[in-house]
Amino acid sequence: MKILKYRGVLLFAVIAFISCKEQTKTPNIIFILTDQQSESMMSSSGNDYLQTPAMDYIANNGIRFTRAYVTNPVCSPSRVSIMTGRFPGFYKDSNGNLVRNNAGSMDIPANSPEASHENLTGYLKNAGYDLVYGGKRHLPSFLDPELHGFQILTDDARGELADRAASFIKEDHENPYFMLVSLINPHDICFMAIRDFADSTYLQQLQRNFQTELTNLDKALELPEGVSREAFFEQYCPPLPPNFEPQEDEARAIQLFLDRDPRSFRSGARNQYTEEQWRMHRWAYARLTEMADAHVQVILDALIESGTEEETLVIFSSEHGDNDGSHKLEHKNVLYEESIKVPFTAMWKGKIPAGQVDDRHLVSVGLDILPTVADYAGIPAEADPRGRSLRPLFEGRDIDWRTSLGIEGEISRAVIREDGLKYIRYDAAGFEERLMDLKKDPYETTHYTRDPGYKEELELIRNDFERHWFEGH
Repeated sequence: MKILKYRGVLLFAVIAFISCKEQTKTPNIIFILTDQQSESMMSSSGNDYLQTPAMDYIANNGIRFTRAYVTNPVCSPSRVSIMTGRFPGFYKDSNGNLVRNNAGSMDIPANSPEASHENLTGYLKNAGYDLVYGGKRHLPSFLDPELHGFQILTDDARGELADRAASFIKEDHENPYFMLVSLINPHDICFMAIRDFADSTYLQQLQRNFQTELTNLDKALELPEGVSREAFFEQYCPPLPPNFEPQEDEARAIQLFLDRDPRSFRSGARNQYTEEQWRMHRWAYARLTEMADAHVQVILDALIESGTEEETLVIFSSEHGDNDGSHKLEHKNVLYEESIKVPFTAMWKGKIPAGQVDDRHLVSVGLDILPTVADYAGIPAEADPRGRSLRPLFEGRDIDWRTSLGIEGEISRAVIREDGLKYIRYDAAGFEERLMDLKKDPYETTHYTRDPGYKEELELIRNDFERHWFEGH
């Protein structure tokens, strides 16, 4: 009887050990990052002018956040933030200036005290993950994926990347892996205004150095076959956005920023594009987003075919958005919602409940990715303490969460509150501030800075800006 009893205890212990091991097994992590995709640019976000079945698959089989923001709406600063879990402005360039734009971000000295090993790469290495990277890099030297030991799939962010990623997924893997798939599109929309307002010399340079980008753009600008131009604009082409006109009493810093561009493509688009041209911009932007979605589909097909969906956490987002005609702006930089709010979805079959839409919690893509990935990898990670692991939100748990969120930009900084109030402080043309109410005016057509009814709330959000998010600014 004792032998049987001990055997039973031993069997129970083995089963418990196996069960515990299965529960604590760290997942593969695939992070798919697009470039210049606004939160509204998915069909699951309610956009009827494009179809994104692959992006929707991730959202529908997990969670989609409607209030996810980048820390800076420009490529390299946003990427630095994602990789380090810190604001770009935490770093200084070689001239000692706070990093707020692409040039400064690419000029962060590798030997600066701030450029420590406390980054996504180092933590995942310590957790035993194999590291894989493919596509666009646009990172300073101290964060270069190849130098940090990533297996590089390809630098081609448009063509072979999805197929290379798919091949890797289908391989047998001894260790869990972290794979960052960095797709370039819909970023090629940038070249529409750049080309339209280029002088003859620069146009030749564009045609010589950016042939692939311009070919993609031209394909995106094509009208549906067999549809007349009249029918196209009546039935197919997206309309002008509700906030097409510049914001009432727009900050002077925005016009200064537009005029500062040496090739004037930003001011050229605002001042010279016809309504039809703006609508064609929106049409092409949608088509380029669908091109990116087709690449996401290849990756998801490989994941399903490999039978590892239930072993893999998939996170999808973008490094920043595009104004796409709002306020007669294209490109990014300015801290309007279209530029700073991005898609953010996550799925892990069997672990993240499907069909969730979170329209309440403020997510910081730059601050929250690192602690989230570290949480799933089972390791501690040090970064900006205002960043949080999103795992409890992914899993549908009700927890205390931040009630405001800071965002940096080249010409301004902002704080967004859970209740929809948004405060922007511009510093490119002297001190300017704007208070918006996204619940009352979601398209930011006006501001309430001088409205007596907002006096108390303005003071509160100023204090939040200065004491919690941007001390000394």
